[in-house]
Amino acid sequence: MIKINLLAEGKRPAAVRRARPTALLEGKDLSPYMLLGGLLLGIAAAGVWWWRLDGDIEQKQEEIRIAEAEKKKLESISKEVEDYKRDKAELERKIGVIVDLKTAQKGPVRVLEHISRSLPELLWLDRMRMTADRIEIEGRALNTNAVANFIENLDKVPEFEEPTLQDTTAQTGGVYKFVINFPYSLKPPGTAAGETAPGAPAAASGQAPAAPKS
Repeated sequence: MIKINLLAEGKRPAAVRRARPTALLEGKDLSPYMLLGGLLLGIAAAGVWWWRLDGDIEQKQEEIRIAEAEKKKLESISKEVEDYKRDKAELERKIGVIVDLKTAQKGPVRVLEHISRSLPELLWLDRMRMTADRIEIEGRALNTNAVANFIENLDKVPEFEEPTLQDTTAQTGGVYKFVINFPYSLKPPGTAAGETAPGAPAAASGQAPAAPKS
């Protein structure tokens, strides 16, 4: 008599059914899935990289805006500095002109001061002509002694060389017209700049003494 185990036979298909999906997966190509996963990872990495790059671009743009603002500020300061330099140069030029004018005025002022202090009484001047190195004086006096005293006083001024009486003419009313000519130098020999000139000239008899010279 033959016995058949139906229970065992009934269980066998289930085991076969459980093993079949594993066999199917083992035989299937997974390359497309791996490619898709790599592509997704690449897209994610590119997104992260783009996000960081966009942040860096914004940061650089902000730095550029700050640099441009600083540049404009520096350009404004540079323009102010250039204007200051130009104004300073112009001011220095004007000051130099004023100093030159004052220096040029000192010579004639000193000459006039010496001549004024050398004038005795009874004598006055009509005209004085002054060149770079010579002075010519025309005047009148009530007597010849006043003319002689004037020449003597001029001769005592260190800046003046020996005066020469070029002409003396007696006019009506006891008046004498004279012309005196002499070279001069604003740097007296043997006298340092600013040093006081020798003492005042002696007064003639009957005439007021001249003021002391500086």
